[in-house]
Amino acid sequence: MTRLRQRMIEDMQLRNLAPATQSHYIAHVTSFAEFYWKSPEFLDQEAVRQYLLYLRNERNLSPESINGQVSALKFLYLTTLEVPWSEADFPRAKQPYRLPVVLSHEELVQFFDHVPSLRYRAALMLCYGAGLRVSEAVAVKISDIDSERMLIRVEQGKGGKDRYTMLSPRLLEVLSLSCRAAQPQEYLFPSWRTGTHLHAASLQQACRDACLRSGLRKRVTAHTLRHSFATHLLENGTDVRVIQVLLGHSRIDTTARYTAVSPQLIGATRSPLDQLDRKPAPARRQPKK
Repeated sequence: MTRLRQRMIEDMQLRNLAPATQSHYIAHVTSFAEFYWKSPEFLDQEAVRQYLLYLRNERNLSPESINGQVSALKFLYLTTLEVPWSEADFPRAKQPYRLPVVLSHEELVQFFDHVPSLRYRAALMLCYGAGLRVSEAVAVKISDIDSERMLIRVEQGKGGKDRYTMLSPRLLEVLSLSCRAAQPQEYLFPSWRTGTHLHAASLQQACRDACLRSGLRKRVTAHTLRHSFATHLLENGTDVRVIQVLLGHSRIDTTARYTAVSPQLIGATRSPLDQLDRKPAPARRQPKK
């Protein structure tokens, strides 16, 4: 391991970056160094600019992928190498705004009916019934289930934050059935390896398989279930700030976008034109001079 690599890892550890983020940053910086076959400490701003253009024009990477590279290089140069550059030297690609895919209640029933495994069905119902991210759902422990207060404790979710979310009676019943069948010791959805939980990729694959079997034309991922959770709560009249807390969003505008995907809310919104109840007054005639 090079000295620069070790220092960058230590800088990320000091700032308590998530292990997955650390792994991605190192991979991005490694790709950057291999592109030039030179250590990044000997490369300048123009090298960064040309590399980002290469990713965009020759490799045709998505804006999300390019921005991941930008974040890694920005951390390397501004934090680890402490070069006197500015954030403007790390331009981020503009990402197109896309509305999240949301399933109707009928589509959700159809989807869950085609998840054959009780364990996978329970984990996917956890994503929809409690609004959990896939990484959060697979990592839930038995001790996180508070059946007395009907709450689920999400430990160290995205951003390293703990939070509570709801535990519905039906979800509790499904989780209890799964526990009786699997007899887990620590994690609600244990892996075949002792002391580890089900891998998120396995749950995503089970989700894709169920979508194909169900015949749904929408692209369904575990995150689609989380989107559906938020949208359906909003349609039922739940305050958007409550939904923000349940989802673990730091910013309210992230949660507010669900108002744009709810046809029920849009259809029920009264147009200001309908509030013009009075008939327009007839035009007044000008007096003859």
